[in-house]
Amino acid sequence: MSKCFSFTEAKNWCLRSRFTKSGLRSTVTDFSDGTIMHCWVPTTRNESKPDLLLIHGLGANALWQWANVIPRLIRYFNVYVPDLVFFGDSSTTRPERSESFQAECVMKVMEANSVKKLSLVGLSYGGFVGYSMAAQFKEKVEKVVICCAGVCLEEKDLRDGMFKVSNLEEATSILVPQSPEKLKELLGYSFFKLPPMGLLPSCLLNDFIDAMCTDPTLILWGEHDQIFPLELGHRLKRHLGDNAKLVVIKNAGHAFNMEKPKESYKHLKSFLVDLQPLQQNNSK
Repeated sequence: MSKCFSFTEAKNWCLRSRFTKSGLRSTVTDFSDGTIMHCWVPTTRNESKPDLLLIHGLGANALWQWANVIPRLIRYFNVYVPDLVFFGDSSTTRPERSESFQAECVMKVMEANSVKKLSLVGLSYGGFVGYSMAAQFKEKVEKVVICCAGVCLEEKDLRDGMFKVSNLEEATSILVPQSPEKLKELLGYSFFKLPPMGLLPSCLLNDFIDAMCTDPTLILWGEHDQIFPLELGHRLKRHLGDNAKLVVIKNAGHAFNMEKPKESYKHLKSFLVDLQPLQQNNSK
């Protein structure tokens, strides 16, 4: 019996083609320690452009989460889009599983591509990794955008009912779905208005947050995020103080970059390119 048509593989093919047409090429970096990292890098690096790193959240690979903004951002930046370890074509035989290890691996890829300074955008779990990069490699990271990443998450938040799940096991089954039913549940949590049709990251230590307080940071959050509720965005803003700006994407959930791609890009461009002050959402 022949294998049925795979929509996912067809979509992956289309997205790879879009990345390629945007001027990116697929590369694999072997660290010779059991770790292999896949990353989309500029086919031709323009020395006059700044370097921008896009870090994906939980999902199969980086293609699906950044396809909407790649063609636009490529005009202003040398764009780098890695698959984090255990996603896409990146893997390791080493026992490490922390955001700190992910950050080290991503920075090694950047160094292998002669990137000395960069700005970064981290989405969901990618925000945890991006924050860790900014804390570990402070001299190399310039601007940081954190999108719907609960880096201020505390264990008591689960107990106190902030989330719709009550324990880590349930969260894991939703965030890393292994069945169609769990995938539908994840989509329900991710989108405010659902379109037709790992592990819950641990909180970064407070000293990571403190280490970031002198850097400009943009915090983007979906108003109706059900995975990392908006309160965590306000909490992160309070931690970072005046050096951070919180922008709330109205009528959007955790996947605001897919629900409101034009508005998401507008804020990214304003912060990363235009250097114009972003209007902060003052409601707390």
